[in-house]
Amino acid sequence: MNLSSLVVDVHSHLIPGIDDGAKNMQESLELIKELSDLGYRKLIITPHIMYDTYRNNSKDIIQKLDDLRVNISKNNLKIEIECAAEYYLDEHFIQLLKNKDILTFGSNYLLFETSYIARPYALHEQIFLMKSLGYKPVLAHPERYLYMHNDFKEYKRVKDMGVFFQINLNSLIGYYSSPVKKAVEWLVDNGLVDFAGSDTHKMRHIDFLKKVETSSSFQNLFLKNKLLNETLL
Repeated sequence: MNLSSLVVDVHSHLIPGIDDGAKNMQESLELIKELSDLGYRKLIITPHIMYDTYRNNSKDIIQKLDDLRVNISKNNLKIEIECAAEYYLDEHFIQLLKNKDILTFGSNYLLFETSYIARPYALHEQIFLMKSLGYKPVLAHPERYLYMHNDFKEYKRVKDMGVFFQINLNSLIGYYSSPVKKAVEWLVDNGLVDFAGSDTHKMRHIDFLKKVETSSSFQNLFLKNKLLNETLL
């Protein structure tokens, strides 16, 4: 197995100048070319929407995606791009949910994240709200949430609520930390992974992605999990 087996990347920050990802169009195009060279046929770009830091909105994201598509075409890059967003669980997100002003991917998948350190207040209630409104919640990089590391059973509790899990590929080789690597290996070994994403922000993420294919955990990702990436093509 190699990265081309995933077909679709479900998590990246490649729209220029909108969050902590690519800073300009040139950097965006360079990163997209690298991901194409790694074998991806489609990228679902997911800029942050986080009220305190990145006050992006659906209209601006879609407009900037259109600009990026024009530049991809001009540079003869043969790859499909779409957008959703990576929503931070805050009060602003709850309001967007109630207004149904949400960017999703595939069949109404909603990518969300939480604080890395503190367990969010009323997490289960917020998951229930997403599902009750017809969304399919996808927890971005669950392996990175330190508040889950003390009790891996919390992953199963969240999973049993109908949440899909999207791991970061670079977690498999210890890019973020040893505890994160331990957590992602547990998720992989227990068949809890639904999507794998690059979470590409910068070229350094690409450099590490090139090493992922040699990881035994990467092979187990396919052997022990039913990945849904390819269904999004």
